[in-house]
Amino acid sequence: MPFPARLPPPAAAAAATAAAVLAAVALRRYLSSRPRAATSAHRSSSTAPAAAGATTRLVLSGKSPQDHQLLASAAGELSLEEEGGGELAVSLAPDRGGAEGFDAGAYMGALLARRFGRWMLWSPRMASTHDLVTQNLAKLPVGVVCVTDVQFKGRGRSKNVWESPPGCLMFSFTSQMNDVRKLPLVQYVVCLAMTEAIKDLCCAKGLPELDVRIKWPNDLYLKGLKVGGILCTSSYEQKFYNICTGIGLNVDNDKPTTCLNAVLQELEANSPRLTREDILASFFNKFEVLFEIFSNQGFQALEERYYNAWLHSGQRVVIQDAHEGQSVNSVVTIQGLTPSGYLYAIGEDGKSYELHPDGNSFDFFTGLVRRKM
Repeated sequence: MPFPARLPPPAAAAAATAAAVLAAVALRRYLSSRPRAATSAHRSSSTAPAAAGATTRLVLSGKSPQDHQLLASAAGELSLEEEGGGELAVSLAPDRGGAEGFDAGAYMGALLARRFGRWMLWSPRMASTHDLVTQNLAKLPVGVVCVTDVQFKGRGRSKNVWESPPGCLMFSFTSQMNDVRKLPLVQYVVCLAMTEAIKDLCCAKGLPELDVRIKWPNDLYLKGLKVGGILCTSSYEQKFYNICTGIGLNVDNDKPTTCLNAVLQELEANSPRLTREDILASFFNKFEVLFEIFSNQGFQALEERYYNAWLHSGQRVVIQDAHEGQSVNSVVTIQGLTPSGYLYAIGEDGKSYELHPDGNSFDFFTGLVRRKM
């Protein structure tokens, strides 16, 4: 699976169409920063040695017997390409969960969504949920989710490898759309869905509200520390863009930053803990509603809610660039997003600015946008 998001160019099959050409250009420019697979992940210079040649165990679960049967019918076709070999062992029996790992029964019992999350692949330990899903997109139903307890080859920036220990909610799921103009905005809908899902869950359980915020374009922050991140990738096939979204969220692991349950304990001692199962179900319950609005009405219908959840409204930042070998700084104030999903800002000179994630590092703590040389 993943952490920050990048949408790669569509498949070569779409290159002949005008839409695919637009997609290839747009997706390269929009989302160049990639999220790590989990905020508590530990960087590794190479794949864990123990992973080479190992067997990845997958357990299938469905919301209903029909859902389970549909997923089981695809089980024999699933594959996983990894460096060093390795095999995929698929179990068709629903997992009882509990102490050993993710509790599929508890998750499915809390899931209300009709399109997303009804089919689940769970593994106690695997290289990357994102790799498994993207390599089997054509074989899996749209809306399937892959969850793992431990991940040792999550995707990071600059081809970094990230090891994600227990205590993180790590999953990847699929969605689909045909409008290339909306494609780069999907990650914003996902971020919004997670922040609102956590707040709804806290409210439903009578817990203190966790004010999880969005750091543009695809990170989740709590009390000034990163607790999660999003990775979106896409492929084009038969007039549709198949999207794989990966999320890593620190639920119980408070290293190296913080986690949801640690902050809950700070707000209210002996407070009940949030579970990965409840958070995942709450996310899909929320995402399904927001994705429907987004698909039918566009992101404009969600903008106000998004701005209420992000960190940047009215923030003054410095754009640092180079001109004739000299560093040039310009102070701008962030106003919101452009229709295409970039940051929209106004300079002290009254001019409008569009800030792109590609080629820039954006540190909202220091108020600096630096152009990379």
